Amino acid sequence: MGQWTSAMGAAQLARLLKSQQDRPAGPGTRRPPAYRALADGIRLLVLEGRVPVAARLPAERELALALSVSRTTVAAAYEALRTEGFLESRRGAGSWTAVPAGNPLPARGLEPLPPEALGSMIDLGCAALPAPEPWLTRAVQGALEELPPYAHTHGDYPAGLPALRSMIADRYTARGIPTMPEQVMVTTGAMGAIDAICHLFAGRGERIAVESPSYANILQLMREAGARLVPVAMAEGLTGWDLDRWRQVLRDAAPRIAYIVADFHNPTGALAGEDQRRQLVEAARSAGTVLIADETMSELWLDEGLDDRTMPRPVCAFDPAGSSVITVGSASKAFWAGMRIGWVRAAPDVIRSLVAARAYADLGTPVVEQLAVNWLFNTGGWEQAVEIRRGQARENRDALVAAVRRELPEWEFEVPRGGLTLWVRTGGLSGSRLAEAGERVGVRVPSGPRFGVDGAFEGYVRLPFTVGGAVADEAAVRLAAAAKLVEAGASGGGETPRTFVA
Repeated sequence: MGQWTSAMGAAQLARLLKSQQDRPAGPGTRRPPAYRALADGIRLLVLEGRVPVAARLPAERELALALSVSRTTVAAAYEALRTEGFLESRRGAGSWTAVPAGNPLPARGLEPLPPEALGSMIDLGCAALPAPEPWLTRAVQGALEELPPYAHTHGDYPAGLPALRSMIADRYTARGIPTMPEQVMVTTGAMGAIDAICHLFAGRGERIAVESPSYANILQLMREAGARLVPVAMAEGLTGWDLDRWRQVLRDAAPRIAYIVADFHNPTGALAGEDQRRQLVEAARSAGTVLIADETMSELWLDEGLDDRTMPRPVCAFDPAGSSVITVGSASKAFWAGMRIGWVRAAPDVIRSLVAARAYADLGTPVVEQLAVNWLFNTGGWEQAVEIRRGQARENRDALVAAVRRELPEWEFEVPRGGLTLWVRTGGLSGSRLAEAGERVGVRVPSGPRFGVDGAFEGYVRLPFTVGGAVADEAAVRLAAAAKLVEAGASGGGETPRTFVA
């Protein structure tokens, strides 16, 4: 790396480091020297992508003041990082982060594990399941049968195929929320939808209120768009939102938009009640804040007693015109991650603005995939495929819960009634160090700070319902082995993992 490309302030780096240092030490943990602990903390931040590669670090004196340590401690930590290949320096240019030769650059989201690594690594990083066959194959075959008329056109539909827009609108209407096709735009996945909304409503430097914790990839998308994230703590356990905190943040910070997941929240699995939804919409309307309601998990109920009749009404039901709530849906979670079809429901003028801005982004969403989703909606295949998905997730959830309780009884969590994720408190162990140690023992797990702002949730990991049976048992055994490494201090001595995964 020839030069730094961004800068990390002393106060910001100190906050990230403090979130690690404040966690209670596990039993029997060896406390390293102060310089070694500092070097290890910075190294973990680089490996997790929370401090970018090629980021200029603060001067030794500045960081020493921010951390209330001696300049000698910081100088020794920087020298250790240079020796290990995690820091480069040049006289007059300062010091900037790096990765040792041969290590892949760290990503900053939760990307799927490369296929070539699946044989030796259990992947608990990506909350996605295999396709619910035979419905994927049938949907693609149905799409190909419908394709010929579209093949004679230019193929660009910035708002989405009219047939699919109409079908999505009809599905909202059937749920009790009258919707016109003019209120719908089809996007390339939910990420594409939220990216477009953020660029339209929240320019660089604008405040966005987010649940704390929240979905890691969305948080990173917003950071890279230049937004100023305002975290709002979730209520304890699976009880949903803390409305008093939301009202205070909306009143005091006046964020332009707020991002929420009311249905089987990612990562906690919480399900917000109808009264919570109504009150939040009222608070947002009073504050002039636009709510982005992510309902990609809304059909993944797993417990008895939950179905499309007993689930709380969508957030947009309390703002049917779409003036205060913009709803985002997707086929990726409920059906298959490889089906990159999402959609936005909003007021017609918002949809027109999103469509107009799309000319400078991705122009449109692939036609064949849109036809496949439309085929599923039209034939009843969607409901049958999602029922298969629920069965897979339910079995995996129950197997993973049993395995973790058996192998790691000191870890704490509540079992969600739906969704794809388990949010686990790790008994005082560092989630970042568990993620690193997991690489050595063959299990990939994302640490809690990925789902927070400025280093929050160091004592958590997220476990998705992507493995079951004997694989879930083995995953828990490997997590227990990683926990023992962390307890013994084995992950704090500067050794780097074999492979980095985000």
